[in-house]
Amino acid sequence: MKALVHAKLLELMAQEKAQASATANEEVDLDELMDDPELERLHADRIAALKKEAEKRQELKRQGHGEYREITEGDFLAEVTGTEKVICHFYHREFYRCKIMDKHLKSLAPRHLETKFVKLDAENAPFFVAKLAIKTLPCVIFFRNGIAIDRLVGFQDLVGKDDFTTKALEILLLRKEMIKENKLEEEEDDDYHENRQRTVRSSVNADSDSD
Repeated sequence: MKALVHAKLLELMAQEKAQASATANEEVDLDELMDDPELERLHADRIAALKKEAEKRQELKRQGHGEYREITEGDFLAEVTGTEKVICHFYHREFYRCKIMDKHLKSLAPRHLETKFVKLDAENAPFFVAKLAIKTLPCVIFFRNGIAIDRLVGFQDLVGKDDFTTKALEILLLRKEMIKENKLEEEEDDDYHENRQRTVRSSVNADSDSD
C-alpha cells in the first residue's frame, strides 16, 4: 500500500514539474514575441494608421462633415467646392416632403463622414435655383469636386412614397457612389437580423410546444 501511495506521489510530482516547465516555456515564448521587431513594427504601423484616420476625421469635421447643416446662398460655392463629395438639399420650409427628406438626411450625415450633407432654402437662393434648373422640391443635388453630377427630384427613385426608409435612401446614395458602405453598421444589421430570426424561431417553437 505504501509503495502504491509513493508511486502516486511521484506521478503527481512529475505532472506538476511538467506543467511548471510548460508554463515557463509559454512565458519565454510570450516574452520573445513581445521583443519581436516584426511585431513591434506591425504595432507601430497600426498605431500610425489609427492616428492618421483620426486626424482625417477631425479635418473632415472642421470642413463641416458629420452633421446636416443649413447654408446660405452666399456660402454655397465655397461649401460645394471645398470638399470632394457634397449632398445638397434644396428645400421649402412649408413643404411636407422636404421635411421628410430633412429627417433622413439628418440621420445619414453623422454616419457617413466622408460626404458633406447640407441644405439650402430654395426661396433664399434664387440664383442657384435658376442656374441649376430646379423645378421641383425637394431636390437633392449630388456634387463631386464642385460639379453637379446627379440629382434626386422629389421621391422619384424612392418608390415615390412618403414612407420610404432611411435605409432606402442610403442604398440609393451608395448606388450613386455618394457615400461608402459602413461596415460596422452592416455587422450590426446582420446581428439584428440574426437575433430577430432567433426570436421568431423561438416563438414558433414555443407555439409548437404549446400545441
